[in-house]
This record gives sequence, structure tokens and C-alpha cells, in this order.
Amino acid sequence: MSQLENIALVRWAMRHPRLAAWLVLSAGMVILLVVEAWSVGLSLGNWIALVTATILVAGACVWIISWEDRDEEEPTPTAAPEQPE
Repeated sequence: MSQLENIALVRWAMRHPRLAAWLVLSAGMVILLVVEAWSVGLSLGNWIALVTATILVAGACVWIISWEDRDEEEPTPTAAPEQPE
């Protein structure tokens, strides 16, 4: 593992895991979009809209998945017992 940490791209991904996940997921989704829609005959404006929407959906997916990470990082709040006045 220490050899991987010497690679600049891996170091960056370790410092910014959500952004790295967004980039990787976006790339994969855009590649699949292009492969599947290549022969449809879309105009340039359609391609731009589809790629933009795909990138935003990938970002939303990473954001939603990160909600679970946040639950593990934050301790659960405990309610203080009420004090009689």
C-alpha cells in the first residue's frame, strides 16, 4: 500500500475521496452513455445536455452515498436528562 501512496493521483484521491469518486463514476457513466447512444443521431446540443445531466446525476449519487459516511463520523447526540426546576 505504501507504494501506491507515492503516486500523485492516488495521494490526491485519498485526500479528496468524494471528488475522486465523482470523477470516476462520471467517467464511467459518460462512457456508457456514449457507447449506448452513439448510433441514435443526437445533435450537439442533445449530447451536451445528456453529458451534463449524467455528470450531475453521478455527483448526486456520490453525495447521497456520503450521507452514510457522515453518520459514522458523527457521534449520536444523547439527550440530557431534564432537570426539575
